[in-house]
Amino acid sequence: MKVLIVIDMLNDFMGEGAPLYCGKEGRRIIPFIKDKIDEYRKSGDKVVYVCDAHDSKDKQFQMFSPHAVKGSKGAEVIDELKPQPGDIIVEKTTVRPFYATDLDRIITELAPEEVCVLGVCTSICIMETVADLRVRGYKAVVYKDGVADFDTEAHKYALKRMVSVYGAEIR
Repeated sequence: MKVLIVIDMLNDFMGEGAPLYCGKEGRRIIPFIKDKIDEYRKSGDKVVYVCDAHDSKDKQFQMFSPHAVKGSKGAEVIDELKPQPGDIIVEKTTVRPFYATDLDRIITELAPEEVCVLGVCTSICIMETVADLRVRGYKAVVYKDGVADFDTEAHKYALKRMVSVYGAEIR
């Protein structure tokens, strides 16, 4: 079995004018992600959505613009990629999706051969997810056509670092 982790494909990252809008590069990856989600569902593999869900006074807002406040439209997965029955949704409050969530238990129970990651932002939550997967001994794959960042240079660096430091496979 494989697991596909879809990270932060939320209105507050993907909508033009949104607080952490990832721009045209972010919008460009949506069709690829949709195809991958469909592929994983059809093959019986698991799709896990990892989504920011912050309190309105979250300390993270000292570093990043307020975004993805739990219960807001901005915290919802974009319409093109809505979760379906059988998908798993994990809400996170930090850039590290394994921290204070059920993601570790979920991945452990699924016992995948590999975990594939896509979404935004490459240099933040994607890279932190890959680091946490590798520390736990999982094969981590990043789909380069399925990740984007609001910082092009950070995006490029993150892809290199995930290979050289964490041993991730970039497809």
